[in-house]
Amino acid sequence: MQIVKLQDAHHLPLWRRPVGLLFLMAMGMPIAFSVWSALLNNFVIEAANFDGSDIGWLHTVREIPGFFAVGVIAIIMFMREQVLAIVSLLLLGVATAITAHFPSMGGILTITMLSSIGYHYYETVNQSLQLQWIEKARAPQMLGWLLAAGSAATFVAYVLIVLSWETFDLSYNFVYMAAGGLTSVIALFCFFAYPQFEAPNPQITKMVLRKRYWLYYALQFMSGARRQIFLVFAGFMMVEKFGFDVHEITALYLINLVANIFAAPIMGRFVTVFGERKALIFEYTGLALVFLAYGGVYYFQWGVLIASGLYILNHFFFALALALKTYFQKIADPHDIAPTAAVAFTINHIAAVFLPALLGYLWLSSPVAVFLLAAGMAIVSLILGLMIPRHPVPGRETIFSPSIPAAAE
Repeated sequence: MQIVKLQDAHHLPLWRRPVGLLFLMAMGMPIAFSVWSALLNNFVIEAANFDGSDIGWLHTVREIPGFFAVGVIAIIMFMREQVLAIVSLLLLGVATAITAHFPSMGGILTITMLSSIGYHYYETVNQSLQLQWIEKARAPQMLGWLLAAGSAATFVAYVLIVLSWETFDLSYNFVYMAAGGLTSVIALFCFFAYPQFEAPNPQITKMVLRKRYWLYYALQFMSGARRQIFLVFAGFMMVEKFGFDVHEITALYLINLVANIFAAPIMGRFVTVFGERKALIFEYTGLALVFLAYGGVYYFQWGVLIASGLYILNHFFFALALALKTYFQKIADPHDIAPTAAVAFTINHIAAVFLPALLGYLWLSSPVAVFLLAAGMAIVSLILGLMIPRHPVPGRETIFSPSIPAAAE
């Protein structure tokens, strides 16, 4: 297996360089995951008669591998991060492809667990590779372009679903097989077509918990809790309350993708110009208002157009989450990136393990309360975001850190 040092990769053809691999994986992962998500609510309601409590349990099971993402640290002791990312991507593709073969509560939960292992381990290692392979000065803009690339790939998949679902009377099995199969092919291509890239800073292969990263850990925890409410219940609301069919919910996702393709690079530029502090404050303020408005959809019986608009706006604010990655990149010891990415992913999923199931029961009695809780979480995130300094660096991780010489900032 060819090993190429990162600093020597510029001799390779453009498509075989590390950034080329990151872009290809960024497009491969959401093909399987986004198609799985787009069909999920309709599939589980039609195939297994899921209610709000069942969907909560499904997402609790889905998040368990994220909670154990810290296990990545043990795996990279004997497997290169790049290989682990590709193997995880392949597992996600294969599990997605066979999803519709198990249309029962037990079957859906089992396949969901397998695909989730692939997704969460891929995301953990991919984040580590991005922060190791992309220079700090280019990171916000490049992360924005990577997000846009993933959105563009998913856009194509969603267009095909919208145009062909009713026209050709497609089945869940056919669509899941096609999406999962394509992701699997991309993963195999990534494995055989690219050399193994060696970053200049060897990663620590043990758990790393540093006091000076406490704010990053806290923001990750709140991000995971807040995002779960959106991922689980916002889409479920569109199907349960407004009766969206597969092609209609996919069309809504499609609008989000078009917005992300253009907005993500702009968000990356926004972070570069204004810094992580202002970007995250803007995100958390916007999310608090959006979740309050979600509650209004139920309490004041606002219509489907407002609910759809809020769904799109929610995705727009989520695009700014890349600022949390670049905040950590700026304060981190270069040797800490891989283990801290694993630890942070686990922290991000602490609430995700129990929140969907608990809130599934709350949803049965009061959907408004679920969204009000999410708004409160966004406000807590906002308070934490105010603690980020304008120029975060090692030794200046929060506004409470001792001051450092101006030249270092």
